[in-house]
Amino acid sequence: MAAKAGATTFKHSLVLQGCDASILLDETSSIQSEKTALGNMNSARGYNVIEKAKTEVEKICPGVVSYTDIIAVAARDASAYVDGPSYAVKLGRRDSTTASRTLANAELPSFSEGLESLISCFQKKGLTARDMVTLSRSHTQGQAQCFTFRERIYNQSNIDAGFASTRRRRCSRVGNDATLAPLDLVTPNSFDNNYFKNLISFNQIRCFSMEAPRTALSLNTAGTPQNSVLILDLP
Repeated sequence: MAAKAGATTFKHSLVLQGCDASILLDETSSIQSEKTALGNMNSARGYNVIEKAKTEVEKICPGVVSYTDIIAVAARDASAYVDGPSYAVKLGRRDSTTASRTLANAELPSFSEGLESLISCFQKKGLTARDMVTLSRSHTQGQAQCFTFRERIYNQSNIDAGFASTRRRRCSRVGNDATLAPLDLVTPNSFDNNYFKNLISFNQIRCFSMEAPRTALSLNTAGTPQNSVLILDLP
Protein backbone atom coordinates (compact mmCIF):
# COMPACT_ATOMS: atom_id res chain seq x y z
CA MET A 1 0.00 0.00 0.00
CA ALA A 2 2.94 2.36 0.63
CA ALA A 3 4.01 1.95 -2.99
CA LYS A 4 0.54 2.80 -4.25
CA ALA A 5 0.38 5.83 -1.95
CA GLY A 6 3.61 7.17 -3.43
CA ALA A 7 2.38 6.75 -6.99
CA THR A 8 -1.00 8.33 -6.22
CA THR A 9 0.52 11.35 -4.49
CA PHE A 10 2.82 11.92 -7.48
CA LYS A 11 0.00 11.53 -10.01
CA HIS A 12 -2.42 13.79 -8.14
CA SER A 13 0.32 16.36 -7.62
CA LEU A 14 1.25 16.72 -11.28
CA VAL A 15 -2.21 16.60 -12.86
CA LEU A 16 -3.15 20.20 -11.99
CA GLN A 17 -0.30 22.57 -12.87
CA GLY A 18 2.57 20.17 -13.20
CA CYS A 19 4.41 18.43 -10.38
CA ASP A 20 4.90 21.22 -7.85
CA ALA A 21 4.07 19.55 -4.49
CA SER A 22 1.07 21.84 -3.99
CA ILE A 23 -0.80 18.78 -2.72
CA LEU A 24 1.39 18.83 0.42
CA LEU A 25 0.35 22.31 1.54
CA ASP A 26 -1.92 22.36 4.58
CA GLU A 27 -4.93 24.57 5.13
CA THR A 28 -4.15 28.14 6.22
CA SER A 29 -5.96 31.47 6.19
CA SER A 30 -4.70 32.04 2.64
CA ILE A 31 -4.52 28.47 1.28
CA GLN A 32 -7.32 26.02 0.56
CA SER A 33 -5.50 22.73 0.85
CA GLU A 34 -5.78 20.29 -2.06
CA LYS A 35 -5.66 17.45 0.46
CA THR A 36 -9.38 17.96 1.06
CA ALA A 37 -10.35 18.00 -2.63
CA LEU A 38 -12.86 15.29 -3.52
CA GLY A 39 -10.35 13.41 -5.67
CA ASN A 40 -7.68 13.44 -2.96
CA MET A 41 -9.56 12.70 0.26
CA ASN A 42 -9.00 9.08 1.31
CA SER A 43 -7.12 8.53 -1.95
CA ALA A 44 -3.83 10.44 -1.98
CA ARG A 45 -1.84 9.40 1.08
CA GLY A 46 1.72 8.95 2.26
CA TYR A 47 2.28 12.61 3.13
CA ASN A 48 4.12 11.60 6.30
CA VAL A 49 6.57 9.50 4.27
CA ILE A 50 7.45 12.50 2.11
CA GLU A 51 7.85 14.68 5.20
CA LYS A 52 10.22 12.16 6.80
CA ALA A 53 12.28 11.93 3.61
CA LYS A 54 12.48 15.72 3.42
CA THR A 55 13.66 15.91 7.04
CA GLU A 56 16.49 13.45 6.36
CA VAL A 57 17.53 15.19 3.14
CA GLU A 58 17.61 18.56 4.90
CA LYS A 59 20.15 17.18 7.37
CA ILE A 60 22.54 16.49 4.49
CA CYS A 61 21.91 19.40 2.12
CA PRO A 62 19.56 21.99 3.63
CA GLY A 63 17.53 24.18 1.32
CA VAL A 64 18.55 22.38 -1.87
CA VAL A 65 16.21 19.47 -2.65
CA SER A 66 12.54 20.32 -3.19
CA TYR A 67 9.54 18.40 -1.93
CA THR A 68 8.57 18.06 -5.58
CA ASP A 69 11.73 16.17 -6.48
CA ILE A 70 11.32 13.94 -3.43
CA ILE A 71 7.78 13.03 -4.54
CA ALA A 72 9.01 12.23 -8.06
CA VAL A 73 11.87 10.04 -6.82
CA ALA A 74 9.65 8.34 -4.23
CA ALA A 75 7.13 7.40 -6.93
CA ARG A 76 9.91 5.86 -9.05
CA ASP A 77 11.35 3.94 -6.10
CA ALA A 78 7.90 2.76 -5.03
CA SER A 79 7.32 1.34 -8.50
CA ALA A 80 10.64 -0.50 -8.52
CA TYR A 81 10.02 -1.84 -5.00
CA VAL A 82 6.96 -3.80 -6.17
CA ASP A 83 8.65 -5.09 -9.36
CA GLY A 84 7.38 -2.27 -11.54
CA PRO A 85 9.49 -0.22 -13.95
CA SER A 86 12.42 1.91 -12.79
CA TYR A 87 13.47 4.98 -14.73
CA ALA A 88 15.72 8.02 -14.59
CA VAL A 89 14.20 11.03 -12.82
CA LYS A 90 15.24 14.52 -13.88
CA LEU A 91 15.66 16.79 -10.87
CA GLY A 92 15.45 20.53 -10.29
CA ARG A 93 11.74 21.12 -9.76
CA ARG A 94 10.55 23.97 -7.57
CA ASP A 95 7.86 23.76 -4.91
CA SER A 96 4.63 25.70 -5.19
CA THR A 97 3.82 28.25 -2.50
CA THR A 98 0.08 28.06 -3.10
CA ALA A 99 -2.61 25.46 -3.71
CA SER A 100 -6.09 25.37 -5.22
CA ARG A 101 -8.77 23.04 -3.93
CA THR A 102 -11.14 24.57 -6.47
CA LEU A 103 -8.84 23.60 -9.34
CA ALA A 104 -8.33 20.13 -7.88
CA ASN A 105 -12.08 19.57 -7.64
CA ALA A 106 -12.50 20.73 -11.23
CA GLU A 107 -9.65 18.83 -12.88
CA LEU A 108 -9.04 15.61 -10.96
CA PRO A 109 -11.06 12.91 -12.77
CA SER A 110 -13.86 11.31 -10.79
CA PHE A 111 -14.27 7.54 -10.43
CA SER A 112 -17.75 7.93 -11.94
CA GLU A 113 -16.69 9.64 -15.17
CA GLY A 114 -17.28 7.85 -18.45
CA LEU A 115 -14.69 6.99 -21.07
CA GLU A 116 -15.23 10.03 -23.30
CA SER A 117 -14.98 12.40 -20.35
CA LEU A 118 -11.78 10.74 -19.14
CA ILE A 119 -10.21 10.93 -22.60
CA SER A 120 -11.10 14.62 -22.72
CA CYS A 121 -9.53 15.23 -19.29
CA PHE A 122 -6.26 13.69 -20.40
CA GLN A 123 -6.27 15.42 -23.77
CA LYS A 124 -6.42 18.77 -21.98
CA LYS A 125 -3.09 17.80 -20.41
CA GLY A 126 -1.57 16.88 -23.77
CA LEU A 127 -2.02 13.13 -23.29
CA THR A 128 -3.59 10.66 -25.70
CA ALA A 129 -6.12 7.93 -25.00
CA ARG A 130 -3.28 5.43 -25.18
CA ASP A 131 -1.35 7.45 -22.59
CA MET A 132 -4.40 7.40 -20.35
CA VAL A 133 -4.76 3.64 -20.51
CA THR A 134 -1.04 3.11 -19.95
CA LEU A 135 -1.11 5.36 -16.87
CA SER A 136 -4.16 3.52 -15.55
CA ARG A 137 -1.85 0.56 -15.03
CA SER A 138 -1.02 2.13 -11.67
CA HIS A 139 -4.43 0.81 -10.57
CA THR A 140 -2.89 -2.64 -10.46
CA GLN A 141 -2.33 -1.63 -6.84
CA GLY A 142 -4.51 0.13 -4.34
CA GLN A 143 -8.05 -0.26 -3.10
CA ALA A 144 -11.46 1.28 -3.71
CA GLN A 145 -14.21 2.11 -1.25
CA CYS A 146 -17.50 0.26 -1.54
CA PHE A 147 -19.54 3.33 -2.49
CA THR A 148 -17.38 3.84 -5.59
CA PHE A 149 -18.15 0.43 -7.11
CA ARG A 150 -21.56 -0.49 -5.64
CA GLU A 151 -23.36 0.52 -8.83
CA ARG A 152 -21.10 -1.73 -10.88
CA ILE A 153 -21.45 -4.93 -8.86
CA TYR A 154 -25.21 -4.65 -8.40
CA ASN A 155 -26.57 -2.96 -11.51
CA GLN A 156 -24.19 -3.51 -14.43
CA SER A 157 -24.27 -6.55 -16.69
CA ASN A 158 -20.77 -6.28 -18.19
CA ILE A 159 -19.15 -7.93 -15.19
CA ASP A 160 -18.30 -11.54 -14.40
CA ALA A 161 -21.15 -12.95 -12.28
CA GLY A 162 -18.86 -14.84 -9.91
CA PHE A 163 -16.64 -11.82 -9.43
CA ALA A 164 -19.64 -9.59 -8.70
CA SER A 165 -20.97 -12.11 -6.18
CA THR A 166 -17.62 -12.16 -4.37
CA ARG A 167 -17.54 -8.38 -4.13
CA ARG A 168 -21.12 -8.21 -2.81
CA ARG A 169 -20.13 -10.20 0.27
CA ARG A 170 -18.25 -7.20 1.64
CA CYS A 171 -20.15 -4.42 -0.09
CA SER A 172 -23.87 -4.45 0.68
CA ARG A 173 -26.52 -2.49 -1.20
CA VAL A 174 -26.81 -0.12 1.76
CA GLY A 175 -24.09 0.86 4.23
CA ASN A 176 -20.45 -0.22 4.43
CA ASP A 177 -19.55 2.71 2.19
CA ALA A 178 -15.94 2.83 3.38
CA THR A 179 -15.29 -0.92 3.11
CA LEU A 180 -12.24 -1.47 0.92
CA ALA A 181 -11.63 -3.91 -1.93
CA PRO A 182 -8.41 -4.29 -3.95
CA LEU A 183 -8.52 -2.97 -7.51
CA ASP A 184 -6.59 -6.08 -8.56
CA LEU A 185 -7.94 -9.18 -6.84
CA VAL A 186 -5.21 -11.46 -8.24
CA THR A 187 -1.95 -9.68 -7.33
CA PRO A 188 -2.94 -6.59 -5.32
CA ASN A 189 0.58 -5.90 -4.04
CA SER A 190 2.51 -6.26 -7.31
CA PHE A 191 2.98 -3.93 -10.26
CA ASP A 192 1.97 -6.07 -13.23
CA ASN A 193 -0.54 -6.37 -16.07
CA ASN A 194 -3.27 -8.19 -14.16
CA TYR A 195 -5.28 -4.97 -13.97
CA PHE A 196 -5.66 -5.05 -17.76
CA LYS A 197 -6.26 -8.79 -17.86
CA ASN A 198 -9.04 -8.30 -15.33
CA LEU A 199 -10.59 -5.62 -17.53
CA ILE A 200 -10.69 -7.97 -20.48
CA SER A 201 -12.22 -10.80 -18.44
CA PHE A 202 -14.79 -8.48 -16.78
CA ASN A 203 -13.23 -9.02 -13.34
CA GLN A 204 -12.77 -5.38 -12.42
CA ILE A 205 -14.67 -3.11 -10.04
CA ARG A 206 -13.58 0.11 -11.73
CA CYS A 207 -13.87 -0.47 -15.42
CA PHE A 208 -13.96 2.59 -17.70
CA SER A 209 -13.30 0.54 -20.84
CA MET A 210 -16.51 -1.45 -20.37
CA GLU A 211 -18.58 1.71 -20.73
CA ALA A 212 -17.89 2.04 -24.45
CA PRO A 213 -18.39 -1.01 -26.70
CA ARG A 214 -16.18 0.55 -29.38
CA THR A 215 -13.18 0.41 -27.05
CA ALA A 216 -11.05 -2.70 -27.28
CA LEU A 217 -8.32 -3.47 -24.78
CA SER A 218 -5.89 -6.27 -25.57
CA LEU A 219 -2.55 -7.40 -24.24
CA ASN A 220 0.48 -8.91 -25.84
CA THR A 221 1.49 -11.13 -22.94
CA ALA A 222 4.39 -12.86 -24.64
CA GLY A 223 6.91 -10.99 -22.50
CA THR A 224 7.21 -10.49 -18.78
CA PRO A 225 4.53 -8.41 -17.02
CA GLN A 226 6.91 -5.44 -17.02
CA ASN A 227 7.60 -5.69 -20.75
CA SER A 228 4.18 -6.66 -22.05
CA VAL A 229 2.71 -4.34 -24.64
CA LEU A 230 -0.64 -2.66 -24.13
CA ILE A 231 -2.70 -1.98 -27.25
CA LEU A 232 -5.62 0.45 -27.20
CA ASP A 233 -7.87 0.30 -30.26
CA LEU A 234 -10.33 3.14 -30.77
CA PRO A 235 -11.93 2.55 -34.19
